[in-house]
Amino acid sequence: MAIPKIKSLENASKGTKKVIKPILIILLAILAGAFGLEATNNDWDLGKLMSGSSFEEAKVMRDKEGNVVTSGGKYTDEYNCDDFKTQIEAQEFFDKSGGVSEDTNRLDGDKDGIACESLPKGKE
Repeated sequence: MAIPKIKSLENASKGTKKVIKPILIILLAILAGAFGLEATNNDWDLGKLMSGSSFEEAKVMRDKEGNVVTSGGKYTDEYNCDDFKTQIEAQEFFDKSGGVSEDTNRLDGDKDGIACESLPKGKE
């Protein structure tokens, strides 16, 4: 079975074909790279890579649920209030990990929806 040609490229000039071919190759390489990252569950901080960091330093760590790990490479259920600098930081983590109904870390001892109340408030 013959592969059908794209009509618009079939009648294109040689110059156009020379321009389009490298563009399509680059797009395929980008898609293959993205698929590889997704298949291997890897992620890198492009800002760190652009500033000269190694791939190991720029690798983004994630927990079992896919949340970005910001302090020490722990899983979602291994945090306590000492892992956060401010109450706002703890509250954001608390809310993202399910709030009162999913508080496996016991960040909200009195179950009022406010995590790590003893921490300094910090800036919003």
